[in-house]
Amino acid sequence: MSILPTNVSRPSIAASDASSPAEEKALEENQQLPCESGPVDSPSGVAASSWTIEQARELYGVRGWGEQYFDINDEGNVAFTAPTESGFKTVSMMDVIDGLHQRDLQMPVMLRIENLIEDRVRQLNSSFRSAIYNARYRGDFRAVFPIKVNQQHHVVDSISRSGRSYGHGMEAGSKAELLVAIVSVPSAESLIVCNGYKDEEFIDLGLQACRLGYKCFFVLETQQELELIIRRSKHFGVKPYIGARVKLATKVEGHWAGDSGDRSLFGLTTVELITAVDTLKSAGMIDCFQMLHYHLGSQVTNILNIRDGLKEACRFYIGLVEDGAPMGYLDLGGGLAVDYAGAASTESHSRNYDLDEYCFDVVETIMNSMDAKNVAHPTIVTESGRWTVAPMSVLMFNVLAVTNFDPEPVPESLPVGSCEGVANLFSTLEKLQLDRLQENYNDAIYYRDQLRDSFRAGAITLRERALGENLYLAIVNRINSMLPQLRRVPAELESLSLSLSDIYYGNFSVFQSLPDAWAIEQVFPVMPLHRLEEKPTRKSIIADLTCDCDGKLDRFSGPDGEVVRTLDLHLIRKDEPYYLGVFLVGAYQETLGDLHNLFGDNNVASIRVAGDGSIVFVEEVPGDTIADVLSYVEYEPPALLARFRSMAEDAVRQKTITVEARQQMVRLFRNSLQGFTYFEE
Repeated sequence: MSILPTNVSRPSIAASDASSPAEEKALEENQQLPCESGPVDSPSGVAASSWTIEQARELYGVRGWGEQYFDINDEGNVAFTAPTESGFKTVSMMDVIDGLHQRDLQMPVMLRIENLIEDRVRQLNSSFRSAIYNARYRGDFRAVFPIKVNQQHHVVDSISRSGRSYGHGMEAGSKAELLVAIVSVPSAESLIVCNGYKDEEFIDLGLQACRLGYKCFFVLETQQELELIIRRSKHFGVKPYIGARVKLATKVEGHWAGDSGDRSLFGLTTVELITAVDTLKSAGMIDCFQMLHYHLGSQVTNILNIRDGLKEACRFYIGLVEDGAPMGYLDLGGGLAVDYAGAASTESHSRNYDLDEYCFDVVETIMNSMDAKNVAHPTIVTESGRWTVAPMSVLMFNVLAVTNFDPEPVPESLPVGSCEGVANLFSTLEKLQLDRLQENYNDAIYYRDQLRDSFRAGAITLRERALGENLYLAIVNRINSMLPQLRRVPAELESLSLSLSDIYYGNFSVFQSLPDAWAIEQVFPVMPLHRLEEKPTRKSIIADLTCDCDGKLDRFSGPDGEVVRTLDLHLIRKDEPYYLGVFLVGAYQETLGDLHNLFGDNNVASIRVAGDGSIVFVEEVPGDTIADVLSYVEYEPPALLARFRSMAEDAVRQKTITVEARQQMVRLFRNSLQGFTYFEE
């Protein structure tokens, strides 16, 4: 934007970059850190000419959170490696995007990679089987998938299909999910676990599954449910499978700590558990009590918490056996964590263990606890949903525009008659000194605020304010560029980089596609999908299309797994698309999204990598049309069109528009109802 008088020459700010005497003195006294590997605006201190793919991997942490699936290829594109019947095959994400364009699927797209779902199911079951075999554990393992984590039909079908040989079951927390579970469990060896509050219809549905030969467990969440289960099972003459969720005293760390401990929302207290045992004994149904269930949280980051919780649960299990319940199944719930940050730590978005360690620790802890009391080893049940499906989905979107906070070039001298506020800011810019940056910053803030007060009072013109605001931007940008030279950055200046970061506008909705990023500040890996052979030079945050101050991504995983407030991105090239990807979004995100600003579901593509490395587009699901989302909020699109047609006809009668214009308007309105809710090319 041009905000300076047209009669003033405008050399670059760099013209005043020579070191002042104070700066030279600071250098002599070793008060600054040398920038040995490149200019200070480089995100990793590396000059553009020496930028490498390995440095891109380090910057975005892909080797940490990407595990064995995601990486950057030699062309600088993100690629994924998928297991196939002919071994592992690597596919570029840009090849996938080309395939989407050929099929007229526009951004944003939620990409599901079928091979990764199947691989996670295989890994989970194989790792537990290996741990059981190596430890000589005398029980079995059964995984169940919590449908609430991703209820999409294609996802549930993929898990059912790939889990058939393992007896991989389903967990249902509602009547709708139970209906899905009944028709999706691959065999009678699979378990159906019913959690959550259950009414009579819920229980009747589960009893019918039992009549069909499935092991459908009713997990008690409240004392009242047990009486209903007993009554309905006697009505149908069906012996139910009963479990109980117990509240453990063990607390976990991190964001999901509220799911554990005495104040957890679901489950029975110790007293209620004993009451349930006595009730079943009185009803002659204690033989139905076969499962103990607990849940510490869906993302347990510390393996020590897992061990501690399991030890306590084992004591409950042993106590129930000693009290006459047959038992046989110990359900650990969820908790197997995803390392979103790639940090291998106990931070909320990471974990300090891998799958094999988790499985071995679970098997060893249960075996040691049971052997000490001579109790038979139970079948281990886990509800690992987040870990199973998170890697399979990638949200891809294009960048539509960029706002930056770079100043316009600054004049060598001010126009004659410039106001005092502008003169003070100009003087501050000329006198910036390395050993006085905090003072310089304070002066800039003071003079800028004075300038704004003068403008509000009508004492200066709009053009004078614009000139002063540009001088302020020049000052703070120059201060920010000098901060890396300091040994200790003043606290007030630590956030300066964030306040000056670019805003990249992405073609997506945070509320629809990444609700956890907004609701619980979940950190997902985000990075460009291409141009990674180039050094990214812009510190940025990402805004969505919703026109909401919360519709943004401003928390990212840094190179060492720490959470950082800006993401390094590339300059946008004119007439060239720029694509970003958000990874590990397969758990919860697709079904938690809402209709904020009436943005509907984005396009979805499910792909499979064939044995020859080719991409097979298995399923394409077009995103919601405008008519779809309007109907979700109780509008009737045909009625809206009829109302608009009537409004246009009234305008024709009043000679405000022509008949031809009316037809054009109606066509546009009708076509818009069938259009995509997101930005269309």
